[in-house]
Amino acid sequence: MPRMLDVSEDVRAEIGDAEADRLLVGDNAPGSYDCTSCRTPGDSEQERTSTVLFVGEETAVLAFAHATCIPSQVVQVAEEQLQGAVRSITGSEQETPDRLTPEQAVLGITSGLVLIDDELHPALVVEPTGAIARPGTDGSGGDEFLQLLLEQGFSPVHRMDQVPEVLHGWSVLLAMGQLHAVLQPGTGGGAQVAWWQAHAPLQVTEGWRTAANKSQTVLVYAAPAGSIGQQPREDLLRDALEKAAAGGLLVAAAMPLAGT
Repeated sequence: MPRMLDVSEDVRAEIGDAEADRLLVGDNAPGSYDCTSCRTPGDSEQERTSTVLFVGEETAVLAFAHATCIPSQVVQVAEEQLQGAVRSITGSEQETPDRLTPEQAVLGITSGLVLIDDELHPALVVEPTGAIARPGTDGSGGDEFLQLLLEQGFSPVHRMDQVPEVLHGWSVLLAMGQLHAVLQPGTGGGAQVAWWQAHAPLQVTEGWRTAANKSQTVLVYAAPAGSIGQQPREDLLRDALEKAAAGGLLVAAAMPLAGT
């Protein structure tokens, strides 16, 4: 079935007419997807959908977004972002523009307040929509999301009654009361780069922002796909986190707040 896809001229020029035409007639295009901008589900059979091509020095990744969020476009990013931050976009083997696959895992981020020792802490919960492979591999090694984060300095969480240790060099960027990015150290001691970046700033609650400004620290929890899910209330989110921790499926780090 034809999809309601928008493919800009810039994207078409990068991926080629043949691939663009296959997308437009429904081949190689997703039905449902998670919007790379607002991180909520979309359906290219029911609503206009933008094709967004993230291009680094050596890697290109095709993602999808609600057309009401962002237009179809080519986004130039540093290769480090595609290898790091764009774990938030791809969980499969990274491919060249003429061999792009649309079945990409998207990194979802949920904000909430977590109670530890009678104090509310601002938290972000990170969960991909699919298995994450080690960059440069074909994914045959299984989901390595947690292992990759442990190698970056995240710590295992077995119980939700302790504040995670600070992960130096990382930070959470808040600007004008909206969440913009999670930043990680640059290669070779360079400037920070985005590990995750919102293509449209994400709203946080007044209570979350107040707690973040008070503590100047954000707790970042991460779990494999399917471990947490979309929880409508913070108490249900807490229950899901505790279940993931008990099952050895949760890692975390405390990160300084950058911005206000």
